[in-house]
Parts: sequence; C-alpha cells; structure tokens
Amino acid sequence: MSNVEETIARIYTINFSKAWLTPKHKRTDRVVNMIIEFAIKHMKSSQIKIDQELNRYIWEKGKTNPPRKVRVRIVKDEDDHVIVSLYEDTIKETENNKLKDESPIDTTTATPDTTTATPDTDKKVARKTIKKKSASKQ
Repeated sequence: MSNVEETIARIYTINFSKAWLTPKHKRTDRVVNMIIEFAIKHMKSSQIKIDQELNRYIWEKGKTNPPRKVRVRIVKDEDDHVIVSLYEDTIKETENNKLKDESPIDTTTATPDTTTATPDTDKKVARKTIKKKSASKQ
C-alpha cells in the first residue's frame, strides 16, 4: 500500500437547460440541486459540498437568472468527500472582463490637442468653401 492520498479530480461542463422548465423564482435553487445530482451521479458519492466561489457565481445574477452552463472541477478524496468548485479558467475570464470594464482612461494619450481647430471653426471654414464653390459656378 502506498502512502499517497488517492484523490480523483475531473473537469466537467454542466448544462442547466432543464432549469428553465421550472418556475422563474426557483431556477437558481434548481441549478444548485442539479450540480449536486450531477456530482452524485459522476463521482458515486453522496457527501457533496459546493465551493463558495461556485455558489457566488451561480447566485451572481439573482434567483431568476442563473448561468446557462458552468465549467466545474469535481474533486473526490479518499474519504469519499466530494468538493465541486468553479474551474480556474472561468474565474480568470471573469476577472479579466471586470478589469477591462473598469479600466480608467489613460489621460496622457487622451489629452486634446490645442493646435487643431475646434468644431465651430471647422463649420465656418466648410461654409466659406461651399459659398466660394457655388459663387464660382455662377
């Protein structure tokens, strides 16, 4: 017998399309139950725990709008305890999207150039050129 702990870790994508068959106000509750059922079926254990990050991700949009599918990592240890957590790539993608949305405008490159004409003077110049062209045609 080896002293190495025997853990099984697998990555799954769980589709929640059946959750939309339940009433709106019960959708996210149904999604949580679907995750537990999925873990029981695939890991052959009844001791299931959902990670806090995964729970927050599912409840992020409220009770009526859970995600359509989620990528999870399911880990089973020697004692038949199963932990379902959000897959790391999904976490990184959401953090990158939030950083892109919240990125401030760089003021060093966005400063207006004072040597160029303002929109008012551009309009005046355009009017003068139109008048000159129309006068030269007559």
